[in-house]
Amino acid sequence: MKATIWHNPRCSKSRIALQRLQDEGCDVEVVEYLKHPPTREKLAQLYSDAGISPAEGLRLGGTDAKERGLPDAEADTVLDAMVADSKLIERPLVETEKGVRLCRPPELIEEIL
Repeated sequence: MKATIWHNPRCSKSRIALQRLQDEGCDVEVVEYLKHPPTREKLAQLYSDAGISPAEGLRLGGTDAKERGLPDAEADTVLDAMVADSKLIERPLVETEKGVRLCRPPELIEEIL
């Protein structure tokens, strides 16, 4: 199975999800999203496919998202902010042929394997 993970190697949850994909024998494309952020269109597609809003995919810890009012902002505003500052993207996002999940907790990856 092919899989793509939007990954931060410094994040333990992201490392757990990546290890699970590798243990499953997936052909994994690893995208370090802080170095190579997804496009606005790709982010919108990922959240849509995951069944969550961009605000639900917003990283609150270690960011100024709350101060900027992003948790309550319109989807377009949140997506624009994420594209401008990829630190606002919660991780790990995992996409397989079975769907997309924001793997927090990492066990959510089981739903798309």
